[in-house]
Amino acid sequence: MLDLRRMRFLYEFQQRGTLAAVARAYSYSPSFISQQIATLEREAGTALLRRTGRRAQLTPQGELLATRAGEILDRMERASAELAAYADVVTGTCRIAVFQSVSHTVLPRAIAGLSARHPQLRVEIVEREPEQGLFETAAREFDLVIAEQYPGVTRPRRSGLDHVTLGEDAPFLVTARSGPLHVTTLAAGESLPWIAEPRGTASRIWLTQLCRAAGFEPDVRYETNDLVTHLRMIEAGLAVGILPQLILASMRADVALHRLPLTAGRELFSAARETTVDLPMLTVVRAALAEAFDAAMAMGQPGVEPDADPCQCGQAAASRST
Repeated sequence: MLDLRRMRFLYEFQQRGTLAAVARAYSYSPSFISQQIATLEREAGTALLRRTGRRAQLTPQGELLATRAGEILDRMERASAELAAYADVVTGTCRIAVFQSVSHTVLPRAIAGLSARHPQLRVEIVEREPEQGLFETAAREFDLVIAEQYPGVTRPRRSGLDHVTLGEDAPFLVTARSGPLHVTTLAAGESLPWIAEPRGTASRIWLTQLCRAAGFEPDVRYETNDLVTHLRMIEAGLAVGILPQLILASMRADVALHRLPLTAGRELFSAARETTVDLPMLTVVRAALAEAFDAAMAMGQPGVEPDADPCQCGQAAASRST
């Protein structure tokens, strides 16, 4: 008889690529995972891993068994979702992977609403970059991930995950309100220092593309994932940058905001495994996130047009264009 727990380790190896990665995901040692798969090989009566030097690869039999293990896990998740639909109250633990600007704005309001309406539901939040969060949700480490998509910067769609749009988040050119770093257009930032997220992130790729379209390569002197640091550095007159409306709605700062000549902003969306989308807990969590996102966006509508006078971050303009 094949042990399902050991089969899951094999499936995780198929997804993650190394025994060390599986061990980290489950807080075990690589030697323990290796022992478990060796025991599974004895149960199956065939070799499941082929070792070349210090690396291991699945044999054809290993690929087959890992794929079947994934199918079994899918069926178990579907069965759990079907059973949960009969419950009178929403219960369980929903683990959500989020990135920073969402955690500052949308999550507090969403979790407060969920606590009031569904007190038996436990929500756990872990900060992850969107790409990592998508992978780990597909690998069953999270139940839901909130991610972002920038115009023209696409990422591969992971099979087995759905895609539900939360909304669109408009970006702004953010500068000091006065001084040498106060500019009103993207092109005027050619000779100025920039602050941006690290190389390789979707937002950094997108910012670089925007600047190149404006005719220059941005001088990125400061790199950090912390958007609050972006805002404070800009406020101090040390850099210029591009920040989304969602973070600007939650942070008071004495900065100038300028609209960018874009037809679309970044898309925020949630993704869950297709086998779990009917879980009542995911239904209510997604509804709470959508409500909180709409409320956050309504709070922070700066209403600044390109080349217009700056306004204070978070201040809604009475004459906002529609």
